[in-house]
Amino acid sequence: MSIRKLAFGLTLPNRGVITGATTVPEMLKLAQRADTSGVWDSVWVGDSIFAKPRLDSLTLMAAIAAVTNRLRIGPACFASTPLRDARLLAYQWCSLDFLSGGRTTFVACQGGPRQDGGRFYEEFANLNVEPSSRMRRMEEAIEILRLVSSQESANYDGEYYSFKNLAVLPRPVQQPIPIWVTANPYPHQQKNVETSLRRVARLGDGWMTTENTPESFAGHLDLIRQYAEEQGRQLPEDFEAALYYNINVGKSRERAFAESKKFLESYYMTSFSEEFLERWVAFGSVDECVDHLMRFVLAGATTITLRLVGYDQAQQYRVVTEQVLPRTLSAAAVQQVG
Repeated sequence: MSIRKLAFGLTLPNRGVITGATTVPEMLKLAQRADTSGVWDSVWVGDSIFAKPRLDSLTLMAAIAAVTNRLRIGPACFASTPLRDARLLAYQWCSLDFLSGGRTTFVACQGGPRQDGGRFYEEFANLNVEPSSRMRRMEEAIEILRLVSSQESANYDGEYYSFKNLAVLPRPVQQPIPIWVTANPYPHQQKNVETSLRRVARLGDGWMTTENTPESFAGHLDLIRQYAEEQGRQLPEDFEAALYYNINVGKSRERAFAESKKFLESYYMTSFSEEFLERWVAFGSVDECVDHLMRFVLAGATTITLRLVGYDQAQQYRVVTEQVLPRTLSAAAVQQVG
């Protein structure tokens, strides 16, 4: 089986400044260490406004851009896409790309009342946005970001946004801005699966997803390719299939699981079943974590983002960077040669 070069992204827990899991200096220090590590390719931060309070993603990404030189920077994922004014968001994102020297990846997301906690309905109500409009608002935000980042005088006439001769300056360094689209469809909801994956096939330079098994990841990636072909679109060779994931490395699998559960339940203000965490977290020994990640590599993942779901962030960073990632990259390289 031919496998593309694997990339790893470090997800910083920016809700952790509220839950006590981390601090701003700790996050920025980890980003700087990842920047010079040689094994991390990108750094990511979570996003929401009021549903899951956290340090604002755009503010944090700008700070990361200022203290790093190599890593790509992005949101995993930008859940507030339908809540923010798309014109202002496009301006902010173009500025961030300019500030970072062209190192951004925008990941569009519509948000939603999934099982990972948060006050979804209250957030939409307080921002006067009807939840049923979020899919089209997200699509328009994607269209607007592509338009104003590539044209100096842009016109747009959509359902929610309309403007003429809009110029967004400074222009972003990247032309075009890379935009990934999220889709986390429930396999038992066939209509949801098709609608969300067709959107990725139509609008995405890449796909970011979470809450998968290796089997569902591979199946959904096949569907994206199928839907793109049906729509007459040739997916680019560098089309990204990104897995948003968690990791906790420990000598005791049971203790690693228990700490992951505590960390994530505090982080998301909810409870998670053992079955859910089994497919959302790589936990246990180094070898167990490598084996777990390799199952997704073989399923077609080209980028795996990892949040360190342990309270000793420095220790987790060290063992993941020095042991888990090099071994996974070596195993992936062997598969690629094979």
